[in-house]
Amino acid sequence: MVVDEVVEAVAPAKEGPTPEDGLAMIVFSGDLDKVLAAFIIANGAAAMDTPVTMFFTFWGLNALRRPESVKVKKSLIESMFGWMMPKGPDKLTLSKMNMGGMGTMMMKQVMRQKNVYSLPRLMESAKEQGVRIVVCTMSMDVMGIGAEELIDGVEYGGVASFLAAANESKTSLFI
Repeated sequence: MVVDEVVEAVAPAKEGPTPEDGLAMIVFSGDLDKVLAAFIIANGAAAMDTPVTMFFTFWGLNALRRPESVKVKKSLIESMFGWMMPKGPDKLTLSKMNMGGMGTMMMKQVMRQKNVYSLPRLMESAKEQGVRIVVCTMSMDVMGIGAEELIDGVEYGGVASFLAAANESKTSLFI
């Protein structure tokens, strides 16, 4: 046996998750049910001490918008985008069976009855557990969303940020 093989044979087994056991997730959708699923998965993984990075891009950015209006100088098209898109997690709607908002209302009611965390509470829990929430700066530029329009506690990065996280993760998801 060579020395390296001997060291490997007597080295203690690694304890707990390592960065290579992480979860990297792209959150592309801005649909309530899909963003809920993303945060439920992220919270579950974080509770198991798995490093989690959530990379929000395009329509997923809407979940991270502040609900209140923020004065930002924008072009006409950027202003139109901002006006048409939902502001924050409480304004997201279901991807199926929305029925003019009734489906979303019923889903939120059932979640309360079953003591399921709301999306804002799941987001808060994820941040408390150390989940990295990274916002795609290119998507921000394309959609005319400024940093001051987003919630506190997020990071900003490009696709390289997601790829670095995915490279250190065992699992990658696209939601």
